[in-house]
Amino acid sequence: MPNAMRPAMHPDLAEVLFSGEQIQRRVRSLAGEIKAAYGDGEFTIVSLINGAVMFTADLMREIDNPVRLDCIRVSSYGHQTKSIGTPQIVHSLTLDIRQRHVLLIDDILDTGKTLQLVSRLIQDLSPASLRTCVLLDKKGRREVPIEANFVGFEIPDKFVIGYGLDFAERYRNLPCIGVLRPDRQTTAGWVSG
Repeated sequence: MPNAMRPAMHPDLAEVLFSGEQIQRRVRSLAGEIKAAYGDGEFTIVSLINGAVMFTADLMREIDNPVRLDCIRVSSYGHQTKSIGTPQIVHSLTLDIRQRHVLLIDDILDTGKTLQLVSRLIQDLSPASLRTCVLLDKKGRREVPIEANFVGFEIPDKFVIGYGLDFAERYRNLPCIGVLRPDRQTTAGWVSG
């Protein structure tokens, strides 16, 4: 069926960078890379929420290793489209990761400040090892020298939403990853609630 119905693009998107199908294929591939790195061993996943929650859940379903899960909440954007400067840890780990292998998962590696901050926090807790995995890598915005061990996609310097990524806590539920239209990159006129 050559003209099969395709879902309409969300009206607040300027373009779609990755469809839901492309994301799921890459998540499966990343799971294979992670499995190759850890073998059959147990490791602890630390997810940066809220942004990485969908990515983490899908990735975990593709990994058959024994894993433990913990989450860290970091604030770095607020209601802006650019990082607000120094990220702040809002909620930290509850699991003991001492002498455990840790995989830190984030949605996007942008300036690098958040991944650097959380990596240092984890290193201070004496894990056996620490690797990092990000869904998106926006190299053009890097401000600190840090790279992820596992990367889903490299993207240009555009403000993206969907598949867990938000603007002012909206759009996380979109199944694709797309570029937010410039005229929607403001909270002016939105009713809170």
